[in-house]
Amino acid sequence: MTELRANRVAEQMKKELGDILTRKVKDPRVGFVTVTDVEVTGDLQQATIYISVLGDEKQKKDTLLGLSQAKGFIRSEIGKRIRLRKTPEITFEFDEALDYGNRIETILRDLNKQ
Repeated sequence: MTELRANRVAEQMKKELGDILTRKVKDPRVGFVTVTDVEVTGDLQQATIYISVLGDEKQKKDTLLGLSQAKGFIRSEIGKRIRLRKTPEITFEFDEALDYGNRIETILRDLNKQ
């Protein structure tokens, strides 16, 4: 039951985060961000938000810095939109799965050429 609720909260947070990041966060360091996944612990106390950023390494680092600075604002916006007793603490991390998938695709393409 707790896992099901955590998954529902994670999906709702993912939906709301997309809106918050595109419309509310005005930090110029935050570039083009896509929320790829949200994982919420079973007790709904912590949430890990996986993001992908369009751009080079500097833009990725600047975006992560901007998001970590806006963490309190983002958390309060989520609290207003989702009815929970306590809004989860949030942490942002890069989604390495996209880079990993691209690397595998490049390797397979090179093997097919040979």
